[in-house]
Amino acid sequence: MVLLTGISVLAVYPFVWLISASLKPQGEVFDNKLIPDNLQWNYTGDPSPVPGDERLFALPDLPVFTWFLNSVWIGLAAAVLVALSSSIVAFSFAYFRFPGRGALFALILATMMLPGAVTMIPVYLIWNELSKMTGEAGQLAFLPNIGVNTQYPLWLPNLFGSAFYIFLLRQFFLGIPRDLFEAARIDGDSFFSMFRRIALPLAKPALIVVLIFEMQAKWFDLMTPLIYLRDTALYTMPLGLKTILDQQGAGGGGEGRWEVIIAGTVVTVLPMVVLFALFQRYFIQGIATQGRKG
Repeated sequence: MVLLTGISVLAVYPFVWLISASLKPQGEVFDNKLIPDNLQWNYTGDPSPVPGDERLFALPDLPVFTWFLNSVWIGLAAAVLVALSSSIVAFSFAYFRFPGRGALFALILATMMLPGAVTMIPVYLIWNELSKMTGEAGQLAFLPNIGVNTQYPLWLPNLFGSAFYIFLLRQFFLGIPRDLFEAARIDGDSFFSMFRRIALPLAKPALIVVLIFEMQAKWFDLMTPLIYLRDTALYTMPLGLKTILDQQGAGGGGEGRWEVIIAGTVVTVLPMVVLFALFQRYFIQGIATQGRKG
């Protein structure tokens, strides 16, 4: 018990310090007191007309609230798309029996062994070509611009699923008694009807695991927005936080407004902590049961 308590304190302390530092004046950020002597709200408001004293959501030319909404939208879109597409593919592998099923599934799993750095440049070139082909001046003028400097590269690829999520969901679907689907088939249910009425409701814990994993991955992703986004209004919170650090940190001149930078870090981290706290029961249940096989 003592050991677990000590580990818990070590795990929680950095986050507690982060929140504490975000509520301190500039000169007290790096002291060792968890309870500030002088509380200062560094998130909103303009305490003085002096330039350089703005709070996080009032920084000039930095639309922090827009970045937050962008992260929410991209994370939700990516999570829903990958959960839907991966679950359809996973249920197909679990339900259908056809020649070459094992080899095809192994081929999908083999894509997990490719590092992201290997495909980064080819994928960028594809999106760059789509920039030229779509939009008003492109050959596919009826489509909006879906290439570089748009948010489409951040979430649209999730429409094609993920090998890891396909594997996870397939294992869960294999744990569902096949008799349920056979009975539904006798009653005249189609594949998609069985998928919608039987498979999806029973796979709720596994789907929540997929949604949380993907939401977290997109929320904290810095590299992809850094590669594709040029317009500041399109930034996500991690890329926006980097911009704040470049502008407000010590490298941007002066001593560095670390109280604002840390406040931005709290805004970036806190939503995922709350998300996990709200759905941890389903998350643990999904992790514990995803390896079952009937």
